[in-house]
Amino acid sequence: MKAEIMVRRGVLAIAFAGLLACGAYAQSPDPTPQQQDIQSDKKDIRNDKKDLAKDRADRNADQRDINHDKRDLSKDRADRNADQKGINHDRRDLNKDRADRNQDQRDINHDKTQLARDDQKFGANSAQAQADRKDLHADRVDRNKDQKDINHDRRDLNKDRVDRNQDQRDINHDKKDLAKDRKDRNQDQKDINKDKKDLHKDRKDVRHDKRGH
Repeated sequence: MKAEIMVRRGVLAIAFAGLLACGAYAQSPDPTPQQQDIQSDKKDIRNDKKDLAKDRADRNADQRDINHDKRDLSKDRADRNADQKGINHDRRDLNKDRADRNQDQRDINHDKTQLARDDQKFGANSAQAQADRKDLHADRVDRNKDQKDINHDRRDLNKDRVDRNQDQRDINHDKKDLAKDRKDRNQDQKDINKDKKDLHKDRKDVRHDKRGH
């Protein structure tokens, strides 16, 4: 008999506990529109912070690219200027060697004329004729050496021109990269400013929703 009473009491206790739980669940209110707005605003704030961090990272990366482009541009300009100096130096050398070669050719022509005269006047085996032949040989050696210098100067001049032109192309490419990176950096800064405004607005909305007006 006591056991039956105990079982009945247990069943009643469980049923009563269930009723209490159902009542508590029925009384728990759904989130109000105000709470929903606050949650939505907080989510917007989190998104704004993520956007802001990303745009700052992009802006900083663009600034690093700008600094790198500036260094490349400065180096290429220095190389271009050095090549131009080399070109100017090669031109001076080339002009000097041409002048020397032309003078040697005039000396050769003079020696030939003198040799012909001395051969006719003193004979081919005379001391005068032999001296003329020696001078003619020396002038031809000088003329040939000057011609070699001219050929060398031409090769140097052509090489320096090729290098100078390549450096100029590099400079033009660096300028384009620099302009593009500056444009990207400026756009990222605009995005940052917009993100800050959005973040400020969303924080203001949270405060407004918490006050309920």
